[in-house]
Amino acid sequence: MAKDPDLLNNWEKKSGERQKEYKKYLSRANKNKMLKQLPQLNDEAFEKIDCLQCGNCCKNYSPRFKPPDIKRISKYLGMKEGDFKDQYLFTDDEGDHVTKEKPCPFLGSDNYCSIYDMRPTDCVRFPYMDDDFMLKRQPLALKNSTFCPITYYVIEKLIDTEKGR
Repeated sequence: MAKDPDLLNNWEKKSGERQKEYKKYLSRANKNKMLKQLPQLNDEAFEKIDCLQCGNCCKNYSPRFKPPDIKRISKYLGMKEGDFKDQYLFTDDEGDHVTKEKPCPFLGSDNYCSIYDMRPTDCVRFPYMDDDFMLKRQPLALKNSTFCPITYYVIEKLIDTEKGR
């Protein structure tokens, strides 16, 4: 793909078509080599991709709101924790507190987050491309590659590197 002048051109379609290849790559990749590359590739992806032009994560999925997140955000909003949970959250099948609605109620039409400085830890860390998340939670990393151009970019670059491109 390095020969492709625009790796991100039509990335959503390409990601969907390449899921089997991604799964195969992740299952056989040199884990230590991959871990060494991830921080640099993550930084490179964030330099090339403006999350505010996308917002897919906030539009289609919810982060987990852990107790410290709930406490911090409800305080920031001047709400009681119980009221915050009642208004914005529900408990999903996995026992996690997630938003009741999509897109995220804190996402503006300009893709800015109204609680950005207080956002949940999941939001801060997303898309988790700078650590071992991709190795530990491969099915979720594969899913993320279908809606997050940063995840797609990092996986494509890892594959390119392995193939010597």
